[in-house]
Formats: sequence, C-alpha cells, structure tokens
Amino acid sequence: MIPEITELSLPALICAVAALYSCIRIVLEKNTLRKLPFLNVLTFAVTGIIVLICPTPLGIAAACAYFIGSTLESNAIASTWAKRAEKEKKDAQEKPDGEAAQ
Repeated sequence: MIPEITELSLPALICAVAALYSCIRIVLEKNTLRKLPFLNVLTFAVTGIIVLICPTPLGIAAACAYFIGSTLESNAIASTWAKRAEKEKKDAQEKPDGEAAQ
C-alpha cells in the first residue's frame, strides 16, 4: 500500500528528495569545493523537514538551532579550505621550476 500524499506531506517529500539528491552528490563528488553547495542544500532540506514534521515552536527552535550550527560548520569548512588552497598556491609559486616537477 502506498500512503496518500497530503498537503502536509508533499513539502516534506520534496525536502526529502532534495536531501537525498544532495547526499548522493556529496558522496560521488571528488572535488571538495564542489561538495560545499550540496552540503548547504542538505542543510536547508533537513531544516525544512524538521519544521514540517514538528510544526510547533519547539520544532521551529530546533530547526533554527540546527540551521545555524550547520551554517557555521559549512562556513568554517569553506574558510579552512580556501586558506589551505591559498597557502598551497603560494608555496607552489615560491618553489623553483625544477623542484615543482618532482
């Protein structure tokens, strides 16, 4: 038996599909910088699912806390990655051409 899709479950289903798609892309993507937008989509989808499943003030507070925490985490990851890439680029420029080929 397939459960009926109601007005309340359709948005949650859309959020779940977006979360599943972004999760698959995160796993399959090799470039870390390209993973970050999908990580943000996953965060939005999970936050939406939390609010839609538990539409109470406490559920909204939990969704806000999750969203804020995951946004800070994503920003920290992106910042660290950008600094690392900048350092590697600087190190590559400082090496002579002969050493870079090794």
